[in-house]
Amino acid sequence: MKQAIKDLLRLLSFRLGRDDFDRFGRSHLILGLLCTWVVGMGRWWDDSGANVLQHIGLGSLMYVFVLALVLCLVIAPLNPRELSYRHVLTFVALTSPPAILYAIPVEKFTSLSVAREINVWFLAAVASWRVALLFFYLKRYAGLPIFAIIVAGLLPLSGIVTTLTVLNLERAVFDIMGGLRETGTANDSAYAVLATLTFFSALLFVPLLIAYVIVIVVRSKRFMDED
Repeated sequence: MKQAIKDLLRLLSFRLGRDDFDRFGRSHLILGLLCTWVVGMGRWWDDSGANVLQHIGLGSLMYVFVLALVLCLVIAPLNPRELSYRHVLTFVALTSPPAILYAIPVEKFTSLSVAREINVWFLAAVASWRVALLFFYLKRYAGLPIFAIIVAGLLPLSGIVTTLTVLNLERAVFDIMGGLRETGTANDSAYAVLATLTFFSALLFVPLLIAYVIVIVVRSKRFMDED
C-alpha cells in the first residue's frame, strides 16, 4: 500500500512513468476506491437533502465503475498499446482525490453568491485537473498519438454533457458537481458558465464523433498494414 500511495501522488503530479502504470495492482485499486469513497462522503456530508447512498459514498463508487466502462468502450477501438477495464477503473478511481475540494463548506463562511462562485471555480479546477490526467494517461500508458488523445479525451465528455442537455438534466447535475445546493438567484453567473459549456459541448459532439471514426479507420488500417 505504501508504494500505491507514492504512485498516487506521482500520478496527481503528472510524474508517473510507463513502468509505474504497469505496476498498477490490487493495492492501487483498493486505494483508489477508498479515496473515491471518502471523497464521495465528503461531498455530501453537510447536505441534508442528500440521500443515503450519497451520504455513505456509494454514489461516487458506482460513478467510477460506469465512467471506467465508458472510457474503455471509447478507447478500445483506437488500438491502444495496452488496455483493460480493471486498469482503467484503477486509474479513474485514483483521480478522485482532487474532488475533496467539494467537501469544503464555503457557504458556511461566505455569502451565498460568493460561495456559489467559489464552488464553480472548484468545479472548473477539479474538472480541468481530471481531464489533464486523462490526457496524460492516454499518452503515457495507452500510447495514443496526440490527435487520438484529444478526440478520445473530449468525446466522452461532450457526449455526456450533450446527453444530459437532451434529457434536460444538465442544471441538476451542475448543481451536484459544483456544490450549488441552495436555491436563489445568485447562481445566474454560474449557469451562464454552464450554458456556455453546454453550447460548445453540443457544437463539438458531431465533429468529435466524425474525427473519432476517422481515427479508428486510420489506426486500424495502419495496424493491418503492419501485420
